[in-house]
Amino acid sequence: MLAIISFIGFTALVALISYLKTRNDHMNTSDDYFLAGRSLTAWVIAGSLILTNLSTEHMIGLNADAFAHTAAVMAWETTAALAMVLTAIYFLPRYLRRGLTTIPEFLSQRYDRDTRVIATILFLFSYVVAILPVVLLFGATGLESLFDVSGMLGVGRSSAIWIMVWSVGTLGSLYAIFGGLKAVAISDTINGIGFLAVGLLVPLLALVFAGDGNPLNGLETVYTSVPEKFDITGDEPGSFLPFGVLFTGMIVNQVFFWCTNQSIIQRALGAKNLAEGQKGVLIAACFKLLGPVAIVLPGIIAFYMFRDQLGPEDSMMAYPMLVKEVLPAPLIGFFAAVMVGAVLSTFNSVLNSSATLFSQGIYQVFMKTDATGRQMVWSGRICSIILALAAMIAAPMINTEGSLYNYLQKINATFFGPMLAVILLGFFTKHVSCASAKVGLITGPILFYLLTGTFEAETQEFAKGLFGTTDQIHFLHFLALVFLLTVALMLLISYFKPEARTEVSLPPAKIDMKPWKHAKLAAGVISFLVILIYVLMAQ
Repeated sequence: MLAIISFIGFTALVALISYLKTRNDHMNTSDDYFLAGRSLTAWVIAGSLILTNLSTEHMIGLNADAFAHTAAVMAWETTAALAMVLTAIYFLPRYLRRGLTTIPEFLSQRYDRDTRVIATILFLFSYVVAILPVVLLFGATGLESLFDVSGMLGVGRSSAIWIMVWSVGTLGSLYAIFGGLKAVAISDTINGIGFLAVGLLVPLLALVFAGDGNPLNGLETVYTSVPEKFDITGDEPGSFLPFGVLFTGMIVNQVFFWCTNQSIIQRALGAKNLAEGQKGVLIAACFKLLGPVAIVLPGIIAFYMFRDQLGPEDSMMAYPMLVKEVLPAPLIGFFAAVMVGAVLSTFNSVLNSSATLFSQGIYQVFMKTDATGRQMVWSGRICSIILALAAMIAAPMINTEGSLYNYLQKINATFFGPMLAVILLGFFTKHVSCASAKVGLITGPILFYLLTGTFEAETQEFAKGLFGTTDQIHFLHFLALVFLLTVALMLLISYFKPEARTEVSLPPAKIDMKPWKHAKLAAGVISFLVILIYVLMAQ
Protein backbone atom coordinates (compact mmCIF):
# COMPACT_ATOMS: atom_id res chain seq x y z
CA MET A 1 0.00 0.00 0.00
CA LEU A 2 2.82 2.42 0.88
CA ALA A 3 4.43 1.78 -2.49
CA ILE A 4 1.20 2.63 -4.32
CA ILE A 5 0.72 5.79 -2.26
CA SER A 6 4.27 7.00 -2.95
CA PHE A 7 3.87 6.23 -6.67
CA ILE A 8 0.61 8.15 -6.99
CA GLY A 9 1.86 10.94 -4.74
CA PHE A 10 5.04 11.73 -6.69
CA THR A 11 3.35 11.39 -10.09
CA ALA A 12 0.54 13.72 -8.97
CA LEU A 13 3.06 16.19 -7.50
CA VAL A 14 4.87 16.51 -10.83
CA ALA A 15 1.57 17.06 -12.66
CA LEU A 16 0.38 19.62 -10.09
CA ILE A 17 3.56 21.69 -10.17
CA SER A 18 3.64 21.63 -13.98
CA TYR A 19 0.02 22.79 -14.07
CA LEU A 20 0.52 25.58 -11.53
CA LYS A 21 3.59 26.86 -13.38
CA THR A 22 1.83 26.98 -16.76
CA ARG A 23 -1.86 27.58 -16.03
CA ASN A 24 -1.67 31.31 -16.75
CA ASP A 25 0.46 30.96 -19.88
CA HIS A 26 -1.23 31.84 -23.15
CA MET A 27 -0.27 29.43 -25.93
CA ASN A 28 -1.17 31.77 -28.77
CA THR A 29 2.17 32.01 -30.57
CA SER A 30 4.75 29.56 -31.85
CA ASP A 31 7.37 30.86 -29.41
CA ASP A 32 4.97 30.41 -26.46
CA TYR A 33 4.07 26.82 -27.30
CA PHE A 34 7.20 25.46 -28.97
CA LEU A 35 9.93 27.44 -27.15
CA ALA A 36 8.29 28.24 -23.80
CA GLY A 37 8.22 31.92 -24.77
CA ARG A 38 12.04 31.86 -24.84
CA SER A 39 12.00 32.01 -21.03
CA LEU A 40 13.85 28.88 -19.87
CA THR A 41 16.59 29.24 -17.27
CA ALA A 42 19.79 27.20 -16.91
CA TRP A 43 18.62 24.58 -14.42
CA VAL A 44 15.35 23.96 -16.27
CA ILE A 45 17.26 23.57 -19.54
CA ALA A 46 19.74 21.18 -17.87
CA GLY A 47 17.00 19.07 -16.31
CA SER A 48 15.02 18.89 -19.51
CA LEU A 49 18.10 18.00 -21.59
CA ILE A 50 19.02 15.13 -19.27
CA LEU A 51 15.51 13.70 -18.95
CA THR A 52 14.80 14.09 -22.67
CA ASN A 53 17.82 11.87 -23.24
CA LEU A 54 17.77 9.50 -20.26
CA SER A 55 14.96 7.03 -19.80
CA THR A 56 14.41 3.34 -19.15
CA GLU A 57 16.30 2.41 -22.32
CA HIS A 58 19.36 3.75 -20.48
CA MET A 59 18.54 2.59 -16.95
CA ILE A 60 17.70 -0.95 -18.02
CA GLY A 61 19.26 -1.18 -21.49
CA LEU A 62 22.75 0.18 -20.77
CA ASN A 63 22.95 -1.66 -17.45
CA ALA A 64 22.04 -4.81 -19.35
CA ASP A 65 24.85 -4.15 -21.82
CA ALA A 66 27.29 -3.54 -18.94
CA PHE A 67 26.17 -6.84 -17.38
CA ALA A 68 26.73 -8.74 -20.62
CA HIS A 69 29.90 -6.89 -21.68
CA THR A 70 32.08 -4.24 -19.97
CA ALA A 71 32.10 -0.62 -18.77
CA ALA A 72 33.05 0.36 -22.33
CA VAL A 73 29.35 1.00 -22.96
CA MET A 74 29.65 4.11 -20.79
CA ALA A 75 31.16 5.80 -23.86
CA TRP A 76 27.59 6.61 -24.89
CA GLU A 77 27.46 8.88 -21.82
CA THR A 78 30.97 10.21 -21.26
CA THR A 79 31.67 11.26 -24.84
CA ALA A 80 28.30 13.01 -24.93
CA ALA A 81 29.77 15.59 -22.54
CA LEU A 82 32.33 16.59 -25.18
CA ALA A 83 29.61 17.11 -27.77
CA MET A 84 27.65 19.22 -25.30
CA VAL A 85 30.72 21.42 -24.87
CA LEU A 86 30.64 21.99 -28.64
CA THR A 87 26.96 22.87 -28.43
CA ALA A 88 27.50 25.46 -25.70
CA ILE A 89 30.57 27.11 -27.22
CA TYR A 90 29.97 26.93 -30.97
CA PHE A 91 26.51 25.85 -32.11
CA LEU A 92 24.14 27.44 -29.59
CA PRO A 93 25.34 31.04 -30.12
CA ARG A 94 24.81 30.64 -33.86
CA TYR A 95 21.35 29.10 -33.43
CA LEU A 96 20.18 31.80 -31.04
CA ARG A 97 21.68 34.56 -33.17
CA ARG A 98 19.48 33.36 -36.05
CA GLY A 99 16.39 33.14 -33.83
CA LEU A 100 15.79 29.53 -34.89
CA THR A 101 12.84 27.44 -33.75
CA THR A 102 13.97 24.28 -35.56
CA ILE A 103 17.19 22.93 -37.07
CA PRO A 104 15.55 22.48 -40.52
CA GLU A 105 14.82 26.21 -40.37
CA PHE A 106 18.59 26.77 -40.57
CA LEU A 107 18.71 24.51 -43.63
CA SER A 108 16.06 26.70 -45.24
CA GLN A 109 18.18 29.79 -44.58
CA ARG A 110 21.38 28.16 -45.80
CA TYR A 111 20.04 26.04 -48.67
CA ASP A 112 16.38 26.20 -49.74
CA ARG A 113 12.85 25.26 -48.78
CA ASP A 114 13.01 21.74 -50.23
CA THR A 115 16.11 20.87 -48.19
CA ARG A 116 14.26 21.98 -45.08
CA VAL A 117 11.26 19.82 -45.94
CA ILE A 118 13.37 16.71 -46.58
CA ALA A 119 15.22 17.19 -43.29
CA THR A 120 11.92 17.69 -41.44
CA ILE A 121 10.52 14.46 -42.88
CA LEU A 122 13.67 12.55 -41.91
CA PHE A 123 13.53 13.89 -38.36
CA LEU A 124 9.87 12.95 -38.02
CA PHE A 125 10.42 9.51 -39.54
CA SER A 126 13.28 8.72 -37.14
CA TYR A 127 11.17 9.82 -34.17
CA VAL A 128 8.19 7.71 -35.24
CA VAL A 129 10.18 4.60 -36.19
CA ALA A 130 12.76 4.60 -33.42
CA ILE A 131 12.49 6.89 -30.42
CA LEU A 132 8.78 7.14 -29.57
CA PRO A 133 7.77 3.44 -29.72
CA VAL A 134 11.07 2.16 -28.30
CA VAL A 135 10.85 4.50 -25.31
CA LEU A 136 7.33 3.31 -24.56
CA LEU A 137 8.30 -0.35 -24.96
CA PHE A 138 11.37 0.02 -22.73
CA GLY A 139 9.25 1.72 -20.10
CA ALA A 140 6.56 -0.93 -20.18
CA THR A 141 8.92 -3.92 -20.14
CA GLY A 142 11.02 -2.30 -17.42
CA LEU A 143 8.04 -1.72 -15.17
CA GLU A 144 6.83 -5.27 -15.81
CA SER A 145 10.25 -6.69 -14.86
CA LEU A 146 10.56 -4.52 -11.77
CA PHE A 147 7.06 -4.61 -10.35
CA ASP A 148 5.29 -7.65 -11.85
CA VAL A 149 2.45 -5.51 -13.19
CA SER A 150 0.86 -8.50 -14.91
CA GLY A 151 0.66 -10.30 -11.57
CA MET A 152 -0.84 -7.29 -9.81
CA LEU A 153 -3.44 -6.81 -12.54
CA GLY A 154 -4.08 -10.53 -13.04
CA VAL A 155 -3.39 -10.43 -16.79
CA GLY A 156 -0.81 -11.91 -19.16
CA ARG A 157 2.56 -10.22 -19.71
CA SER A 158 1.71 -9.03 -23.22
CA SER A 159 -1.59 -7.55 -21.99
CA ALA A 160 0.21 -5.78 -19.15
CA ILE A 161 2.68 -4.25 -21.61
CA TRP A 162 -0.16 -3.05 -23.83
CA ILE A 163 -1.86 -1.47 -20.80
CA MET A 164 1.31 0.28 -19.64
CA VAL A 165 2.24 1.47 -23.13
CA TRP A 166 -1.16 3.11 -23.58
CA SER A 167 -1.29 4.48 -20.02
CA VAL A 168 2.16 6.05 -20.10
CA GLY A 169 1.75 7.18 -23.70
CA THR A 170 -1.57 8.89 -22.95
CA LEU A 171 -0.22 10.68 -19.88
CA GLY A 172 2.90 11.81 -21.74
CA SER A 173 0.80 13.07 -24.62
CA LEU A 174 -1.22 15.30 -22.30
CA TYR A 175 1.91 17.16 -21.19
CA ALA A 176 3.12 17.69 -24.75
CA ILE A 177 -0.24 18.47 -26.35
CA PHE A 178 -1.72 20.87 -23.81
CA GLY A 179 1.26 22.24 -21.91
CA GLY A 180 3.79 22.91 -24.66
CA LEU A 181 7.54 23.04 -24.10
CA LYS A 182 7.32 24.85 -20.76
CA ALA A 183 5.18 22.15 -19.14
CA VAL A 184 7.47 19.50 -20.63
CA ALA A 185 10.60 21.24 -19.34
CA ILE A 186 9.22 21.77 -15.83
CA SER A 187 8.06 18.16 -15.50
CA ASP A 188 11.44 17.02 -16.85
CA THR A 189 13.28 19.02 -14.19
CA ILE A 190 11.24 17.62 -11.30
CA ASN A 191 11.44 14.08 -12.64
CA GLY A 192 15.16 14.67 -13.17
CA ILE A 193 15.68 15.31 -9.47
CA GLY A 194 13.93 12.06 -8.64
CA PHE A 195 15.75 10.18 -11.40
CA LEU A 196 19.13 11.38 -10.15
CA ALA A 197 18.30 10.57 -6.52
CA VAL A 198 17.08 7.04 -7.23
CA GLY A 199 19.66 6.41 -9.96
CA LEU A 200 22.51 7.09 -7.53
CA LEU A 201 20.79 5.41 -4.57
CA VAL A 202 20.55 2.00 -6.24
CA PRO A 203 24.31 1.52 -6.86
CA LEU A 204 25.08 2.99 -3.42
CA LEU A 205 22.81 0.48 -1.68
CA ALA A 206 24.15 -2.30 -3.90
CA LEU A 207 27.74 -1.46 -2.88
CA VAL A 208 26.65 -1.31 0.77
CA PHE A 209 25.16 -4.78 0.30
CA ALA A 210 28.30 -6.11 -1.40
CA GLY A 211 30.58 -4.51 1.21
CA ASP A 212 28.66 -5.67 4.30
CA GLY A 213 27.65 -2.14 5.18
CA ASN A 214 30.58 -0.22 3.70
CA PRO A 215 30.15 1.02 0.10
CA LEU A 216 33.89 1.57 -0.41
CA ASN A 217 34.57 -2.01 0.64
CA GLY A 218 31.78 -3.06 -1.69
CA LEU A 219 33.37 -1.24 -4.63
CA GLU A 220 36.72 -2.84 -3.86
CA THR A 221 35.09 -6.27 -3.59
CA VAL A 222 33.29 -5.93 -6.92
CA TYR A 223 36.38 -4.56 -8.67
CA THR A 224 38.64 -7.29 -7.25
CA SER A 225 36.18 -10.02 -8.26
CA VAL A 226 35.51 -8.83 -11.83
CA PRO A 227 38.26 -6.31 -12.78
CA GLU A 228 37.79 -6.97 -16.50
CA LYS A 229 34.29 -5.46 -16.29
CA PHE A 230 35.78 -2.06 -15.46
CA ASP A 231 37.88 -1.82 -18.63
CA ILE A 232 36.55 1.25 -20.45
CA THR A 233 38.47 0.48 -23.65
CA GLY A 234 36.22 -2.43 -24.61
CA ASP A 235 39.24 -4.65 -25.11
CA GLU A 236 37.47 -7.99 -25.36
CA PRO A 237 37.11 -10.50 -28.20
CA GLY A 238 34.48 -9.23 -30.61
CA SER A 239 33.99 -6.16 -28.43
CA PHE A 240 30.43 -4.92 -28.10
CA LEU A 241 31.72 -1.34 -28.27
CA PRO A 242 35.38 -1.34 -29.36
CA PHE A 243 37.60 1.59 -28.38
CA GLY A 244 38.21 2.50 -32.02
CA VAL A 245 34.62 3.67 -32.59
CA LEU A 246 35.30 6.63 -30.30
CA PHE A 247 37.34 8.11 -33.12
CA THR A 248 34.94 7.26 -35.96
CA GLY A 249 31.17 6.83 -35.67
CA MET A 250 30.87 7.81 -32.01
CA ILE A 251 32.04 11.32 -32.90
CA VAL A 252 29.42 11.57 -35.66
CA ASN A 253 26.71 10.14 -33.42
CA GLN A 254 27.37 12.43 -30.47
CA VAL A 255 27.89 15.62 -32.48
CA PHE A 256 24.65 15.06 -34.35
CA PHE A 257 22.61 14.07 -31.30
CA TRP A 258 23.78 16.82 -28.95
CA CYS A 259 24.59 19.63 -31.40
CA THR A 260 21.97 19.36 -34.15
CA ASN A 261 19.14 17.02 -33.06
CA GLN A 262 15.84 18.89 -32.78
CA SER A 263 14.50 17.00 -29.75
CA ILE A 264 17.62 17.97 -27.78
CA ILE A 265 18.48 21.42 -29.11
CA GLN A 266 14.92 22.71 -28.74
CA ARG A 267 15.40 22.96 -24.96
CA ALA A 268 18.37 25.28 -25.41
CA LEU A 269 16.59 27.25 -28.15
CA GLY A 270 14.01 28.20 -25.51
CA ALA A 271 16.66 29.88 -23.31
CA LYS A 272 15.88 33.39 -22.01
CA ASN A 273 19.38 34.48 -23.09
CA LEU A 274 22.61 32.99 -24.40
CA ALA A 275 24.27 32.86 -20.97
CA GLU A 276 21.42 30.80 -19.48
CA GLY A 277 21.46 28.50 -22.49
CA GLN A 278 25.20 27.89 -22.21
CA LYS A 279 25.01 27.31 -18.47
CA GLY A 280 22.14 24.87 -18.92
CA VAL A 281 23.95 22.82 -21.55
CA LEU A 282 27.20 22.69 -19.53
CA ILE A 283 25.39 21.77 -16.30
CA ALA A 284 23.77 18.91 -18.21
CA ALA A 285 27.24 17.89 -19.46
CA CYS A 286 28.41 17.62 -15.84
CA PHE A 287 25.49 15.32 -15.06
CA LYS A 288 26.46 13.23 -18.08
CA LEU A 289 29.77 12.48 -16.37
CA LEU A 290 27.79 11.15 -13.38
CA GLY A 291 25.53 9.12 -15.66
CA PRO A 292 27.64 5.93 -15.74
CA VAL A 293 27.31 5.63 -11.95
CA ALA A 294 23.56 5.18 -12.38
CA ILE A 295 23.30 3.42 -15.75
CA VAL A 296 26.48 1.33 -16.06
CA LEU A 297 27.88 0.57 -12.60
CA PRO A 298 24.69 -1.20 -11.42
CA GLY A 299 24.99 -3.60 -14.36
CA ILE A 300 28.52 -4.52 -13.29
CA ILE A 301 27.44 -4.95 -9.67
CA ALA A 302 24.55 -7.13 -10.87
CA PHE A 303 27.05 -9.30 -12.76
CA TYR A 304 29.06 -9.75 -9.56
CA MET A 305 25.94 -10.68 -7.59
CA PHE A 306 23.90 -12.69 -10.12
CA ARG A 307 26.37 -14.15 -12.64
CA ASP A 308 25.51 -17.67 -11.48
CA GLN A 309 21.79 -17.02 -11.94
CA LEU A 310 21.66 -14.97 -15.14
CA GLY A 311 23.39 -15.58 -18.44
CA PRO A 312 24.17 -12.93 -21.10
CA GLU A 313 20.86 -13.72 -22.76
CA ASP A 314 19.08 -12.67 -19.54
CA SER A 315 20.92 -9.36 -19.21
CA MET A 316 17.71 -7.31 -19.40
CA MET A 317 16.76 -8.80 -16.03
CA ALA A 318 19.99 -7.68 -14.33
CA TYR A 319 18.95 -4.20 -13.24
CA PRO A 320 15.41 -5.16 -12.13
CA MET A 321 16.86 -8.00 -10.01
CA LEU A 322 19.36 -5.63 -8.42
CA VAL A 323 16.65 -3.11 -7.57
CA LYS A 324 14.47 -5.76 -5.97
CA GLU A 325 17.43 -7.01 -3.96
CA VAL A 326 18.68 -3.73 -2.51
CA LEU A 327 15.88 -1.14 -2.58
CA PRO A 328 13.79 -0.87 0.62
CA ALA A 329 10.11 -1.69 0.12
CA PRO A 330 8.86 1.84 1.04
CA LEU A 331 10.90 3.28 -1.87
CA ILE A 332 9.55 0.91 -4.50
CA GLY A 333 6.58 3.14 -5.31
CA PHE A 334 8.78 6.23 -5.55
CA PHE A 335 11.15 4.32 -7.82
CA ALA A 336 8.25 3.27 -10.04
CA ALA A 337 7.08 6.90 -10.24
CA VAL A 338 10.58 8.01 -11.24
CA MET A 339 10.77 5.32 -13.91
CA VAL A 340 7.41 6.37 -15.32
CA GLY A 341 8.53 10.00 -15.13
CA ALA A 342 11.67 9.21 -17.12
CA VAL A 343 9.62 7.56 -19.84
CA LEU A 344 7.15 10.45 -19.83
CA SER A 345 9.94 13.00 -20.08
CA THR A 346 11.53 11.46 -23.15
CA PHE A 347 8.20 10.68 -24.80
CA ASN A 348 6.58 14.07 -24.29
CA SER A 349 9.77 15.93 -25.22
CA VAL A 350 10.08 14.11 -28.54
CA LEU A 351 6.36 14.62 -29.18
CA ASN A 352 6.75 18.36 -28.60
CA SER A 353 9.73 18.50 -30.96
CA SER A 354 7.79 16.52 -33.57
CA ALA A 355 4.92 18.98 -33.34
CA THR A 356 7.36 21.86 -33.75
CA LEU A 357 8.93 20.30 -36.84
CA PHE A 358 5.56 19.56 -38.42
CA SER A 359 4.07 22.98 -37.77
CA GLN A 360 7.11 24.96 -38.87
CA GLY A 361 8.34 22.71 -41.69
CA ILE A 362 5.22 21.10 -43.18
CA TYR A 363 2.02 22.89 -42.14
CA GLN A 364 3.28 26.44 -42.63
CA VAL A 365 5.16 25.57 -45.82
CA PHE A 366 2.51 23.53 -47.66
CA MET A 367 -0.86 23.86 -45.93
CA LYS A 368 -1.22 27.42 -44.67
CA THR A 369 1.58 29.85 -45.36
CA ASP A 370 -0.23 32.68 -43.56
CA ALA A 371 -1.10 30.62 -40.48
CA THR A 372 -1.69 32.55 -37.26
CA GLY A 373 0.09 31.62 -34.05
CA ARG A 374 -3.01 29.87 -32.73
CA GLN A 375 -3.36 27.85 -35.93
CA MET A 376 0.30 26.82 -35.71
CA VAL A 377 -0.23 25.63 -32.14
CA TRP A 378 -3.29 23.60 -33.09
CA SER A 379 -1.54 21.99 -36.05
CA GLY A 380 1.21 20.93 -33.65
CA ARG A 381 -1.30 19.45 -31.23
CA ILE A 382 -3.00 17.44 -33.97
CA CYS A 383 0.41 16.15 -35.13
CA SER A 384 1.23 15.12 -31.55
CA ILE A 385 -2.02 13.17 -31.23
CA ILE A 386 -1.43 11.27 -34.48
CA LEU A 387 2.21 10.43 -33.66
CA ALA A 388 1.35 9.39 -30.10
CA LEU A 389 -1.32 6.99 -31.32
CA ALA A 390 1.05 5.54 -33.93
CA ALA A 391 3.77 5.01 -31.32
CA MET A 392 1.40 3.36 -28.85
CA ILE A 393 0.16 0.98 -31.55
CA ALA A 394 3.67 0.13 -32.79
CA ALA A 395 5.51 -0.22 -29.44
CA PRO A 396 4.25 -3.68 -28.38
CA MET A 397 5.07 -5.08 -31.84
CA ILE A 398 8.83 -4.41 -31.68
CA ASN A 399 11.12 -7.43 -31.52
CA THR A 400 12.78 -7.39 -28.08
CA GLU A 401 15.54 -9.90 -28.81
CA GLY A 402 19.11 -8.66 -28.42
CA SER A 403 20.16 -5.19 -27.22
CA LEU A 404 17.26 -2.78 -27.56
CA TYR A 405 19.60 0.11 -26.80
CA ASN A 406 21.84 -0.94 -29.67
CA TYR A 407 18.77 -1.31 -31.89
CA LEU A 408 17.73 2.25 -31.05
CA GLN A 409 21.19 3.63 -31.81
CA LYS A 410 21.45 1.70 -35.08
CA ILE A 411 18.09 2.94 -36.35
CA ASN A 412 19.02 6.51 -35.45
CA ALA A 413 22.41 6.17 -37.16
CA THR A 414 20.61 5.67 -40.48
CA PHE A 415 19.81 9.39 -40.48
CA PHE A 416 22.53 10.88 -38.25
CA GLY A 417 25.51 10.75 -40.63
CA PRO A 418 23.93 12.29 -43.74
CA MET A 419 22.05 14.97 -41.82
CA LEU A 420 25.16 16.00 -39.88
CA ALA A 421 27.12 16.23 -43.15
CA VAL A 422 24.54 18.60 -44.63
CA ILE A 423 24.34 20.76 -41.49
CA LEU A 424 28.11 21.03 -40.94
CA LEU A 425 28.87 21.83 -44.56
CA GLY A 426 26.16 24.46 -44.36
CA PHE A 427 27.99 26.06 -41.45
CA PHE A 428 31.57 25.71 -42.63
CA THR A 429 31.42 26.41 -46.37
CA LYS A 430 29.56 28.78 -48.65
CA HIS A 431 30.22 26.71 -51.74
CA VAL A 432 28.05 23.62 -51.13
CA SER A 433 24.97 23.73 -53.32
CA CYS A 434 21.30 23.18 -52.55
CA ALA A 435 21.16 20.26 -54.99
CA SER A 436 24.04 18.51 -53.22
CA ALA A 437 22.29 18.90 -49.86
CA LYS A 438 19.13 17.25 -51.15
CA VAL A 439 21.10 14.40 -52.74
CA GLY A 440 23.05 13.88 -49.51
CA LEU A 441 19.92 13.76 -47.35
CA ILE A 442 18.28 11.15 -49.60
CA THR A 443 21.19 8.91 -50.66
CA GLY A 444 23.01 8.86 -47.31
CA PRO A 445 20.31 7.01 -45.32
CA ILE A 446 19.78 4.59 -48.22
CA LEU A 447 23.50 3.81 -48.33
CA PHE A 448 23.69 3.20 -44.57
CA TYR A 449 20.67 0.90 -44.70
CA LEU A 450 22.17 -1.08 -47.57
CA LEU A 451 25.53 -1.48 -45.77
CA THR A 452 24.10 -2.45 -42.37
CA GLY A 453 20.81 -4.04 -43.41
CA THR A 454 20.14 -5.43 -46.87
CA PHE A 455 23.75 -6.38 -47.68
CA GLU A 456 25.09 -6.59 -44.12
CA ALA A 457 26.54 -10.11 -44.52
CA GLU A 458 28.35 -9.25 -47.75
CA THR A 459 29.58 -5.93 -46.34
CA GLN A 460 30.88 -7.58 -43.17
CA GLU A 461 32.68 -10.28 -45.13
CA PHE A 462 34.37 -7.71 -47.37
CA ALA A 463 35.35 -5.45 -44.44
CA LYS A 464 36.73 -8.33 -42.37
CA GLY A 465 38.89 -9.43 -45.30
CA LEU A 466 40.03 -5.86 -45.91
CA PHE A 467 41.15 -5.35 -42.31
CA GLY A 468 42.26 -8.94 -41.66
CA THR A 469 39.96 -9.60 -38.71
CA THR A 470 37.36 -12.16 -37.70
CA ASP A 471 35.44 -9.72 -35.49
CA GLN A 472 32.26 -8.02 -36.63
CA ILE A 473 32.83 -4.46 -37.85
CA HIS A 474 30.80 -2.20 -35.56
CA PHE A 475 27.96 -0.26 -37.16
CA LEU A 476 29.43 2.99 -35.83
CA HIS A 477 32.37 2.55 -38.21
CA PHE A 478 29.87 2.41 -41.07
CA LEU A 479 28.17 5.52 -39.70
CA ALA A 480 31.48 7.40 -40.01
CA LEU A 481 32.00 5.98 -43.51
CA VAL A 482 28.56 7.12 -44.68
CA PHE A 483 29.17 10.55 -43.16
CA LEU A 484 32.45 10.93 -45.08
CA LEU A 485 30.93 9.60 -48.30
CA THR A 486 28.05 12.05 -48.00
CA VAL A 487 30.50 14.93 -47.48
CA ALA A 488 32.55 13.83 -50.50
CA LEU A 489 29.44 13.42 -52.66
CA MET A 490 28.16 16.89 -51.75
CA LEU A 491 31.53 18.51 -52.46
CA LEU A 492 31.78 16.74 -55.82
CA ILE A 493 28.27 17.76 -56.90
CA SER A 494 28.92 21.33 -55.81
CA TYR A 495 32.24 21.41 -57.69
CA PHE A 496 30.88 20.15 -60.99
CA LYS A 497 27.51 21.93 -60.70
CA PRO A 498 28.01 25.08 -58.64
CA GLU A 499 25.15 27.35 -57.70
CA ALA A 500 25.06 31.08 -57.09
CA ARG A 501 24.11 31.63 -53.47
CA THR A 502 22.21 34.62 -52.16
CA GLU A 503 23.14 35.64 -48.63
CA VAL A 504 20.16 35.65 -46.27
CA SER A 505 20.03 38.77 -44.11
CA LEU A 506 19.35 37.84 -40.49
CA PRO A 507 17.05 39.85 -38.23
CA PRO A 508 18.32 41.11 -34.85
CA ALA A 509 18.62 38.40 -32.19
CA LYS A 510 15.44 37.93 -30.13
CA ILE A 511 17.31 37.56 -26.84
CA ASP A 512 20.41 38.91 -25.09
CA MET A 513 23.44 37.35 -26.80
CA LYS A 514 26.03 38.10 -24.11
CA PRO A 515 27.81 34.76 -23.41
CA TRP A 516 28.31 33.25 -19.98
CA LYS A 517 31.67 34.51 -18.71
CA HIS A 518 32.69 31.10 -17.35
CA ALA A 519 31.59 29.09 -20.40
CA LYS A 520 35.06 28.40 -21.81
CA LEU A 521 36.52 27.54 -18.39
CA ALA A 522 33.67 25.13 -17.64
CA ALA A 523 34.04 23.60 -21.12
CA GLY A 524 37.77 23.04 -20.54
CA VAL A 525 37.22 21.40 -17.15
CA ILE A 526 34.53 19.07 -18.54
CA SER A 527 36.76 18.06 -21.47
CA PHE A 528 39.66 17.38 -19.09
CA LEU A 529 37.48 15.20 -16.86
CA VAL A 530 36.33 13.08 -19.82
CA ILE A 531 39.94 12.39 -20.81
CA LEU A 532 40.86 11.70 -17.17
CA ILE A 533 38.09 9.10 -16.87
CA TYR A 534 39.47 7.19 -19.85
CA VAL A 535 43.04 7.41 -18.58
CA LEU A 536 42.08 6.10 -15.13
CA MET A 537 39.80 3.30 -16.36
CA ALA A 538 41.88 2.03 -19.30
CA GLN A 539 43.36 -1.44 -18.72
